[in-house]
Amino acid sequence: MSLDIGRILDGWPYEAGHVMARRIRGDDGRDRIQLRLDLGILQMETTGRPDGRRPHDQESLLDHYEQQFRRHVDREGSPEGFELDEQACELLRTEGVMYYHRYLAEFVLEDFAAVIRDTERNIRLFDFCAAYAKEDSDRHVLEQYRPYVHMMCARARAMQALKDNRPKTALAAVQKGVEDIRRFYDRFAQREAFEACGEVAILRGLAKEIETRIPADPLQKLRQALDKAVTEERYEEAASLRDQLRRATEQLARDGE
Repeated sequence: MSLDIGRILDGWPYEAGHVMARRIRGDDGRDRIQLRLDLGILQMETTGRPDGRRPHDQESLLDHYEQQFRRHVDREGSPEGFELDEQACELLRTEGVMYYHRYLAEFVLEDFAAVIRDTERNIRLFDFCAAYAKEDSDRHVLEQYRPYVHMMCARARAMQALKDNRPKTALAAVQKGVEDIRRFYDRFAQREAFEACGEVAILRGLAKEIETRIPADPLQKLRQALDKAVTEERYEEAASLRDQLRRATEQLARDGE
């Protein structure tokens, strides 16, 4: 059997500037995710660790080290003294890249629940290394990627909500993503960097798009019309608008809204 995969690559040409992904059915009948790169194709499992391995009989290396952490706390009574050495941090970062590739593909495939799962997993990885890495460099090296992962998680939550026709929930998810990134930059007293952050710009743009899908609040429109009528001394119209506002408010109260 030929080991040359040229025919496979020719059948799925790479397009620069595009994230190219597809879901395929494996020879064993199970689905896989493939991500086309400039020099080849990555094939990943849809759940668990993307390469299908179970290090130390755990779903992932992160799960293994988290288990070691819990055992340490049970034994010692506190987290004090638990550390991740340089090799452990390097292996955890390598594993994190696998999940990064998968959530990129999942986003293109619009499997937003899976994107949320994998981005939250990598945020958990960042938190774990930041808290317990022995070396300063290992505690901080992943932090540069945190705004991007928060953005991807927020986008996935928003897109999932929009698919379910819940634009207000989508907007709240985007706003939370912006706030998560703001808190990150505030930790380092970098408010100017926050305002210039590309991930924040993407989320704010998405928020504006989502706002156009949210129906106007009828009570707000009545309040605005009432304020304008009072300002312009159109008191008869203001009285009518006030009655409409009262009836609408009472109706919403009866409806439990």
